[in-house]
Amino acid sequence: MSDAEEDFGFAEQFDLPIPYLHRIRTYYQTLGYGKPYRWAQYRDVPFTPLKKPLAESRVALVTTAAPYQPDKGDQGPGAPYNSAAKFYTVYTDSTASNPDLRVSHIGIDRKHTTAEDMRTWFPLRQLKRLAEEGVIAGITDRFYGAPTNRSQKRTIEVDCPEICDRIREDGGDVAVIVAN
Repeated sequence: MSDAEEDFGFAEQFDLPIPYLHRIRTYYQTLGYGKPYRWAQYRDVPFTPLKKPLAESRVALVTTAAPYQPDKGDQGPGAPYNSAAKFYTVYTDSTASNPDLRVSHIGIDRKHTTAEDMRTWFPLRQLKRLAEEGVIAGITDRFYGAPTNRSQKRTIEVDCPEICDRIREDGGDVAVIVAN
């Protein structure tokens, strides 16, 4: 790398983004899903500005991570894909707890990550710190689990409205959605 490139903070030439869409389509096809996955892509994306400053807003955390199920096989860091550990309905748990969540049921890139550090895919501790620092007003008393059923119809028509209702019930103003 030249001095100029170094000065600009350029990454090495081989340091390229993972071609996620191509890889996940190929992955789904190797799982036997035949037709390639169709990503939700809209012509227009609605934008809703915050109704109040972030420092006055309560944040809800939505995750696709699954609660640990000891009877469902290996779910630890570095575990192979484990469809038995999937969940199919929205769940909630307390943000006051330290939940035991896992991502073995998710089609993640297991070659480049091990999922060892839960804070990288479930930022509850970071949100609590932001609340303590006054960056956000606080977090909702519960976090929300969004199923990964690979059904856009069910996600849009059932899961999302249920999660939105629960967030509203809990006084959430904004949501951080961590799709693992």
